[in-house]
Amino acid sequence: MLQRIFRSFFFSALAVLLASILLFMNVLYSYFSDIRKTQLREQTALISLAVSQLGIAYLEDLSQSSYRITWIDTDGSILFDNRLDSAKMDNHLDREEVLRAVALGYGESERFSGTLTEKYFYYAQRLPDRTVIRLSATQSSTLALLLQMQQPLFMIFGLAILLSLVIAHRISTSIVKPLNTLDLDNPLAGDGYDEISPLLHRIDRQQQEIRRNQNELLQKQLEFEAVTNNMREGILLLDSEQRILSVNRAAMNILDMDCSCVGRCLQSIHRRLDFSELLKRSPNDRYSTRTVTLDDREYLVSANPVMSGGIASGTVLLFQDVHEKMEMEQLRREFTANVSHELRTPLHTISGYSELLANSMVKAEDIPVFSKKIYQETQRLIQLVENIIQLSRLDEGYAELQREDVDIRSLAGSVAASMQAKAAENNIHLSVQGEAARVFGYPHLLHEILYNLCDNAIKYNQKDGNVIIDIRNEDHAVILSVRDNGIGIAEQYRQRVFERFFRVDKSHSKKIGGTGLGLSIVKHAAKVHNAKIDLISKPNDGTTVSVSFPK
Repeated sequence: MLQRIFRSFFFSALAVLLASILLFMNVLYSYFSDIRKTQLREQTALISLAVSQLGIAYLEDLSQSSYRITWIDTDGSILFDNRLDSAKMDNHLDREEVLRAVALGYGESERFSGTLTEKYFYYAQRLPDRTVIRLSATQSSTLALLLQMQQPLFMIFGLAILLSLVIAHRISTSIVKPLNTLDLDNPLAGDGYDEISPLLHRIDRQQQEIRRNQNELLQKQLEFEAVTNNMREGILLLDSEQRILSVNRAAMNILDMDCSCVGRCLQSIHRRLDFSELLKRSPNDRYSTRTVTLDDREYLVSANPVMSGGIASGTVLLFQDVHEKMEMEQLRREFTANVSHELRTPLHTISGYSELLANSMVKAEDIPVFSKKIYQETQRLIQLVENIIQLSRLDEGYAELQREDVDIRSLAGSVAASMQAKAAENNIHLSVQGEAARVFGYPHLLHEILYNLCDNAIKYNQKDGNVIIDIRNEDHAVILSVRDNGIGIAEQYRQRVFERFFRVDKSHSKKIGGTGLGLSIVKHAAKVHNAKIDLISKPNDGTTVSVSFPK
């Protein structure tokens, strides 16, 4: 635009300057021509008057005049000429100015030379004796004048070009400057041309619309990032060439990537055959899933094509961590199998003994023994069912219950008092020591923790053994410890004792009525309270289980 304006002004200014120069020269030429004619006319009148009075003698004295003087007789012959030999000159009666002078008393004419470089002015006046005095003068023509002034004209032309360049540059710069300095963010601010005011108002409306759209897009982007970056599921958006367009924080953690992966091909980062097969099936099947293993964890990867005009323009990959779900399903299957097995044993025992009693196949002296056995198996079955119900409640959560501020030292004393009879049956000394401490939690679950720890410590203790419940109130936690000097646990079983139905010595557990669920209940109840469990044990030297409740 600047160049077009510059060229327009340059050529316009140059044309105006040249036209002005030519016009000025033409005006000057015309002006001096008129002066020349006037002088010629006046001189003709003066010389005519002098010739009328003095005759040819006067003309002879003017032989050096700047004008050409010719005296023409009535028949057209030349009586006198101050430049040429009058005897050799042609008859002048046919000349335009002479004819007019004979007829009218005076006459004038203009003629160019053969080369058009000179212009002749003629003025003739009739004398009283009917002869004619003619004066002529020469003047360079416009063409000759231009040829004579080549150097000045070239200088003027160069000056005109330079002046035109300066004028065109300044004018074009001044015109374009308001446009170049236009603030597109606020086009109505500042000085501008009235002619572009409609355009500025339109730009202002468009800018407002663009800013509004940008704000909406930014808000949607922030909302999208806030949602996706706080999702546990990984989201990966690919284009039709499998280049990564967008990825959330979870997907970067799952695939071990960073933000630099955007724009790169997924296969160049993770060369996995299962990804390739999933992406190949996605545009055809419209939706496909596959379970993959990443860093020893199981993920369900779902591929959903992004359709545009009936054509798949991209793919959305969703990574769902199903590792815990699969583990829970495995645990549930194992739990179901263990429950079936554990329930089958006492039920078969009760069924068998009851059948013998019902068919009177038991001696009278053995009936108390059989009845006691049925009672023990029934109690074991009841305990097993109660533990299973308790674990199911823990799995479902305790959101419907209210936490309370519980004095754990007082609760430990209450549990110890309720278990004194059981401890006395095995000659176990059960005691509570430590200081008062309060835990904000569920009283029922805290009671289950204490009860099961004490129950295990009594069951798996030695005769005349000791069980000590210790409460410590530290700066950041309340420590509950149950310590015994019983049979202990071998190192390879210390982590597994918290699994459901796991028993180190199954024969001993069945003998003492253990269900294998006590420590599982302790583990789940501690997890509900965000508590940490530590187990220290040595075979034949006792076991210490500590539960640390954060304040």
